Amino acid sequence: MDNACDPRLQRAFDPRCVAIVGATEDRNKVGGRPLHYLQRFGFAGRIYPLNPKRDAVQGLKAWASLAALPETPDVAIVAVGQDQVPEVIRQCAARGIGAAVVMSSGFGETGAEGRARQQALVDDARRLGVRMIGPNAQGIANFATGAVLNFSTMFMEVPPQDGPVAIVSQSGAASVMPYAMLRERGVGVRYLVASGNDADASVCELALAAAADPAIRVVLLYIESLADPAMLAEVARVVRARGAAVVALKSGRSARGAQAAASHTGAMVNDDVVVDAFFERHGIRRAADVHGLVNTTELLLATGLQPARRLVVMSHSGAVGVLCADAAEPLGLPLAELAPATVQSLSTIMPSFATAQNPVDLTAGLLTNGGMYAHTLEVLAADPQADMFLIGVPVAGEGYDVAGMARDTAHLLRSTGRPVAVSAPQAAVREAFRAEGVPTFPHESDAIEALDQLSRHALLQQQAVRRAARPPSAALAALRLPAPAAGRFLSEAASLAALAAAGVPLAPHRLCHSPEEAVAAWQALGGDAVVKACSSALPHKSEHGLVFVGVASEAALHEAYRLCVERTAALGAPLEGVIVAQRVHGRREFALGARHDARFGTVVMVSDGGKYVEALADFAVLLHPFSEQDVIDKLQRLRIAPVLAGVRGEAPVDLDVVARCAVALAELVDAQQGAIASVDLNPLIAGSRGEGGWAVDAVIEMGALS
Repeated sequence: MDNACDPRLQRAFDPRCVAIVGATEDRNKVGGRPLHYLQRFGFAGRIYPLNPKRDAVQGLKAWASLAALPETPDVAIVAVGQDQVPEVIRQCAARGIGAAVVMSSGFGETGAEGRARQQALVDDARRLGVRMIGPNAQGIANFATGAVLNFSTMFMEVPPQDGPVAIVSQSGAASVMPYAMLRERGVGVRYLVASGNDADASVCELALAAAADPAIRVVLLYIESLADPAMLAEVARVVRARGAAVVALKSGRSARGAQAAASHTGAMVNDDVVVDAFFERHGIRRAADVHGLVNTTELLLATGLQPARRLVVMSHSGAVGVLCADAAEPLGLPLAELAPATVQSLSTIMPSFATAQNPVDLTAGLLTNGGMYAHTLEVLAADPQADMFLIGVPVAGEGYDVAGMARDTAHLLRSTGRPVAVSAPQAAVREAFRAEGVPTFPHESDAIEALDQLSRHALLQQQAVRRAARPPSAALAALRLPAPAAGRFLSEAASLAALAAAGVPLAPHRLCHSPEEAVAAWQALGGDAVVKACSSALPHKSEHGLVFVGVASEAALHEAYRLCVERTAALGAPLEGVIVAQRVHGRREFALGARHDARFGTVVMVSDGGKYVEALADFAVLLHPFSEQDVIDKLQRLRIAPVLAGVRGEAPVDLDVVARCAVALAELVDAQQGAIASVDLNPLIAGSRGEGGWAVDAVIEMGALS
């Protein structure tokens, strides 16, 4: 895919000339409001309203057709009935107009007939060379130039202001909600896009057009369907390269309901889980709701992304300090341990009854000693542990030098370059700090959450930079896997052989074709074995009684072999042999899976193993490429992490072998480029740290390209 920004869309974002097909005198209609906005918000380009029934529309000369215009517009707004839209697109192409914002509804959002109309419209537009935003689009807006090609009522109620933020959304409502929240906080927005049905230009491609502006420092996305993740990855790369940030709100956390194959990966890892991994892979922070989408914006604009975690809390209320500490703890946001020199300096500034520890309590003494605020900030700024600052102002008014406090806090922000947030329930107090460029929040919990999100987002971006794409392994790409004897799954023996080629350590085993071979294998492997039927038609053998554990005598071996043959035949499945494997013991079982995803690439799942793996759903998901350390970091965030670290004198589990196997699975699936649909490795038995581990069972599902 070519992920460069289409110049036709770029011109739509910054047009010099706009045509409005279906322009009306009534500014409260879809065809009238963009015309009103273009004039109201100072668009300096040429505006051509098209209405063959009128001589003028909203004070501007009206034109009968696109062909009659004296020049070629950069973009056309289409606000006509659905049946007229195809002809308008053809007229745009004939006039040389490269982009159209189709506000008309009655297409894919209305059902099967509408989807058919929409597909025909898209096919025509692409054939004719017209890029289409919509249909059913609320439109786009550039508040820097006044090119507001959008019919939302929000801009009537909440006046725009230019700023370094772009909001790009598939939903009209979800575009203006964050806009209103940001404007209430005094944050300006440059671009606002509501893309509608995304039939041609997707929300991700439109985000790339907005992100191409070097003045944009924060991109806020609302996504309902992520159809072209490669384009979004390019958005993240472009934004990340200049130290800016992408925050996304993705709706639809349910499973996609497609067939889950015969692997735990397919059953457990739905599209939404993969989206999480994709966002993490590319340094995009995922917000839980609209509030979370905008909550960090002021901090992002004030200091950029910063990975520091240690927090200093200061207030003139002991209760606020305690509340802040309580809010920080469940987020894993540690309060800084102030250096002894810092504590000593604070004790000379503050009253004897004040707290010279973190949280710092200035007490009501602040009311009579206004200079204490600035001096305390100066001392805290010099502390080597102070990464971030939260200043709680629970009450301020007559007698408090609020303006001075705001100036001193702004100085702290500018002089240290470190994140600073102020919480204050009084709107007038917040406005005083905000006027000095200090991020403010009405509640300390919002401020704490924003600081935490800022820090975690910075870490995401650092990891995204580290995970550079790399070419597939040549050796694994050249690996030729056998065709399944039945169905789409390789037998266990063939699956294990492929994993061995990728570097996965296996439990010693042999594939036997007679009882005599089985006896020889059993003896060579130490006389304590697991016996399993091997058939590509039976990827899960336990449920058919085809796995025999703890075979410790020759008689038991013969019986297990006999039952494998008889039960496989009774199921009508081909028997490709009987596996005799050494029975291995370790500390912990893990389940690993990998799958090839046509949109996202190679997806790997790692979880606690055993028969409850799906019920407990304690797993981590990664997108290739990733490192062994990435896997270990993920495992240490699972619910079972304390057990893996060792409890009651136990040694830690060997997570290194789990990490190596996860990377090996990813490289195998990636190198095969779709020949492998999925791999299910369950269990991987890991020993204590340094002992390694063994893959005991695996099944490979072949893909469409096999």
